[in-house]
Amino acid sequence: MTLATPMLHTARLRLRPLTDADADRLFALHSSTYVMRYWDSPPWNERARAERFIAMCRKMADEGTGVRVAIDRASDGAFVGWCGLTRWNQDYRSASLGYVLGEAMWGHGFATEAAHALLQWAFDSLDLNRVQAETDTRNVASARVLEKIGFMREGTLREDCVVNGEVSDSWVFGLIRREWRPAAVPIPAREERL
Repeated sequence: MTLATPMLHTARLRLRPLTDADADRLFALHSSTYVMRYWDSPPWNERARAERFIAMCRKMADEGTGVRVAIDRASDGAFVGWCGLTRWNQDYRSASLGYVLGEAMWGHGFATEAAHALLQWAFDSLDLNRVQAETDTRNVASARVLEKIGFMREGTLREDCVVNGEVSDSWVFGLIRREWRPAAVPIPAREERL
């Protein structure tokens, strides 16, 4: 089953399919050591990784296993980052949430707003029962984003990742359909930095 990547609008954001034109912006985002410091893989060191990422997003949608969307600021079209639902399992009615935003876009509530919009679409369109997310235990700001949209911390994966020789733990968060709050998320004046 193919998944059509949605085009979504919020008060301040536009979520849209990633295109080949996003390759330079994705490379800039994923090649930042600071932005990727809590990620489960090292920063990119070649632009071709961005092209492969976009191709993988298309393949994922074609195979029906997930979607990733670019996040643009509605006011000026500035690229904010991306948000996605992967590992969609139709039988288990489950998926995993992830997002990456550029450093200049941190602290404005964009991650909360984008993730909430994508989850609303997913709960309405995919008949999800459970969404899971993971974050490095040092990434308190990302954990706070998940909590704001209704996720509950369910446990810790000890020494879950080894990136560039550094071992780290991950928190596992879960959101169950019956706990989902579809009402609009208030846009905070300032969020913690990711």
